[in-house]
Amino acid sequence: MGINFSEVNFSYQKPKRRRAVVQTLHGINLRIDDKGEFIAIVGHTGSGKSTLVQMMNALLLPLSGRLEIFGTEIKKKTVLKPIRKRVGLVFQFPEYQIFEETVLKDIAFGPKNFGLPDPEGRAREVAEIMGITDLLERSPFTLSGGQLRKVAICGILASNPEILILDEPTVGLDPFTKSELLELLKKLNREYEKSIIIITHDMDVVSEYAQRVIVLKEGGIVYDGDKKTLFKKEHLLEEYDLDYPETMRILKALKERFQADIDINQHSIEATYQEILKAFGEEDEH
Repeated sequence: MGINFSEVNFSYQKPKRRRAVVQTLHGINLRIDDKGEFIAIVGHTGSGKSTLVQMMNALLLPLSGRLEIFGTEIKKKTVLKPIRKRVGLVFQFPEYQIFEETVLKDIAFGPKNFGLPDPEGRAREVAEIMGITDLLERSPFTLSGGQLRKVAICGILASNPEILILDEPTVGLDPFTKSELLELLKKLNREYEKSIIIITHDMDVVSEYAQRVIVLKEGGIVYDGDKKTLFKKEHLLEEYDLDYPETMRILKALKERFQADIDINQHSIEATYQEILKAFGEEDEH
């Protein structure tokens, strides 16, 4: 179950002459489980990331190849409403999907639209999970960027999707709000077994939170695997148009500067600190 791409190609333009088709995505083979995944999709601007996740929600249909979502092949005549209930997509700009006069009504819109029982009860439940019960009676258009993102996520979660996709969820957020949001996503992943998929340019987010990384380049998948294997590659920037996370950049600089025995593949501040202590030891105060 989940999402399965098999030799999927996609183009925004379909000219009369087949040779003239410029494909946005080509040869996509990808399988995503419906439970427990935490995936980061990365790649240079224009590599096809947003197009790929919109196909996961059946907003876009394949030009060729086979796309199955929860066992249903996605075609022109496929009934998409049940698919979109199970795969929720939060856009990069949450104001695009928020339109009701109160936060409560906005969150309740999804389950109401899908015909689920007690939409407002569901809205209050997810608002409590996301820590925004104090915002329910406010207008969404009076909220901060971080609050709007939480409301948009709640609006999707209220329909109880198995897979939650977020396009650049941390862009423009201050460090505290960014950390708070990512911890909430981690909670949804670990405690509620939601599969979380995020598009991000922030390699620190990838390093600390992702379990699996999918790298796109020029419309194709060039890497799909665990983050430690990815970050072991010496020519990450040149090969994939990616940089190392800050923790690894620090350790790499120390290793090169002092010729120290350091494993640079660390993915949290605490692990980085412990690696530095192991390499250099604690300073003797006496």
